Amino acid sequence: MQAEFENVTGVQRVVYVKAVDVAALPQEVQDSAEGRSQLYAVHDDSGEQLALVADRRMAFVLARQNDCSPVPVH
Repeated sequence: MQAEFENVTGVQRVVYVKAVDVAALPQEVQDSAEGRSQLYAVHDDSGEQLALVADRRMAFVLARQNDCSPVPVH
């Protein structure tokens, strides 16, 4: 449940990490959630979802691996 996204500008950008209830996601995503009740979404500054991953730590690692600065959303 890990996705990569491209940073074409070469500048470190801010992305936002937020918890998402699996029940609120499309059925195909729910089916692949492997029994989790929450996943973590990584969004850009316009609100577009860039990735959906299994846990918070993974979301932050993914963001940093893609030259982004992750910020938690509560």
